[in-house]
Amino acid sequence: MAERQSLPSWAHHLADDRDLLRQLFIGLEHVYDRLLDPHWPQIAGFTAADQGARVRQMATGGWERLFASLNPRRIRWNPPVLELAMASGLEGDLHLDGRGLLLIPSVFGFAAPVLDPSAEPQPILTYPAGLEQQSGTLPLCAPPAQPTSPGASSPLASVLGRTRAAVLHSIAEHPACSTKELAARIGIAPASASEHTTSLREAGLVHTVRSRNTALHSPTALGAAFLNAPRDIPPVKA
Repeated sequence: MAERQSLPSWAHHLADDRDLLRQLFIGLEHVYDRLLDPHWPQIAGFTAADQGARVRQMATGGWERLFASLNPRRIRWNPPVLELAMASGLEGDLHLDGRGLLLIPSVFGFAAPVLDPSAEPQPILTYPAGLEQQSGTLPLCAPPAQPTSPGASSPLASVLGRTRAAVLHSIAEHPACSTKELAARIGIAPASASEHTTSLREAGLVHTVRSRNTALHSPTALGAAFLNAPRDIPPVKA
């Protein structure tokens, strides 16, 4: 693998300049608080949904289907070699020697993958999150919730209806699940599952993306808020 580009001169003095190091940390913390923290739940949810979809691709189509969809313009599986077109333009060969390759979806750096060959215990390949890369914008969803199956008397079931509440819970438990898988988990017909996901999507509780001819459903931030809302809310005093 080709060597990385050298660090800027000021970076070499960080270990010896405590003031400069502190300013860097404060600046990074400020950036996170202002730009990332408000959107982090949606980012985490979107990447979780992407990972679930990639596992399904691997199970149904093997390495060929998985690698073909990561970033078709810059990632190509040419057995037994995985070819990457890096934004940096670096060229070289990386031999895994049995270590494997860790794939990490990212909503940053949409145009190109990033490879960290020196990561331990295995090299890391960061690829743009988003199935099929069909658009230049990434719709965000909420992180998977940890709900229990709704009962007939649960508050959510009383608002949405028992079946529709069960659909939302199942989607949160299995982000990026297909309509067919959802129907099998709930025990309803695929047409009924499709109707319920449409209603939930129109209400802003579910986000749906398409991978080829399959609709994949994940909870939105609003949907996660519904699932995670406290069941016992104290009455408002006049």
